[in-house]
Amino acid sequence: MELRPIRTETDYQEALREIELLFNAAPNTPEYDRLDVLSTLVEAYENKHIAIAIPDPIEAIYYYMEIRGWSDRDLESCLGSQVKVSEVLSCQHSLTLEMIRKLNQELGIPAEILIQPYKSVKIPVEQF
Repeated sequence: MELRPIRTETDYQEALREIELLFNAAPNTPEYDRLDVLSTLVEAYENKHIAIAIPDPIEAIYYYMEIRGWSDRDLESCLGSQVKVSEVLSCQHSLTLEMIRKLNQELGIPAEILIQPYKSVKIPVEQF
């Protein structure tokens, strides 16, 4: 493939195929340099043409927990009690500003993800 701007989906797919072939190129080689340039071109194309949806706040919490090896109990420092952790993770309780701040600081979840509205489930209180 001739190095040129990626303008079409066909150009994009061709560049991805070549990146796959060059993926294990050794550093400081012409193949590695080509991989670097192609990766930059693909990234520019993706940033312009492929929208990446921001994840749901609760999905993001689960993701960040998983990559850090955290359990529900580890979230108590961010969300409060184990009951509150369970309520938040099951969408029965919305995140508060303080929870968002702690999740951002302790787990590194970007605030713009956590402040998004998400569907919470309200459980009716049974009257006796």
